[in-house]
Amino acid sequence: MANTTIHPDQIYIDGLANNDSAIIQSIYKKFVPKVVSYIRNNSGDNDQAQDVIQEIMILLFNQAKAKKLQLTCPFDAYFFLLCKRKWLNEIKKSSNKGVTLDEDKTSINELTEEMVLETEVFDEKQQLFDTMFQKLGDKCQELLKLSFAIKSMEEVAEKLNVTYGYVRKKKSLCVGQLTQWIQETNRFKSLKTT
Repeated sequence: MANTTIHPDQIYIDGLANNDSAIIQSIYKKFVPKVVSYIRNNSGDNDQAQDVIQEIMILLFNQAKAKKLQLTCPFDAYFFLLCKRKWLNEIKKSSNKGVTLDEDKTSINELTEEMVLETEVFDEKQQLFDTMFQKLGDKCQELLKLSFAIKSMEEVAEKLNVTYGYVRKKKSLCVGQLTQWIQETNRFKSLKTT
């Protein structure tokens, strides 16, 4: 998406990243009713709609915090399409319920589709990482969590009450194991091709 200009609605993404309650309230006021209506009209209820919205809000927050979300289309179209696709995937997973696909009122252009695809890939990668991270031993998890939070390996070593050399070697082994597990999965191989 090089050479694409950032949409003015980037304020919503930045607001989510900064946990700005005014922006979050604005999102709920302006964009959520449309999603709730869509889900209710397509075999869902209010609780299911709120679950989908919550999952998408968390996904957007995580992606925004990772500084990997530059909005190039209207937030409304992007948010709605993410929620819609999430809901349709939920329906597919749960049963063979009939789905009424009324075309959305938002014009969905290529930029919106591309952004949604990027967000879905980000979510898949995050889920894959989290799953493999949980397979690591407690010591590796603790070491990596600290090294993600504290950038100085000297401080990490001090916190764990071990030597700097040990922390560097152990981190390298833990990251190596995590990377190997991730790369061996079929999900990783399919994500690599997207």
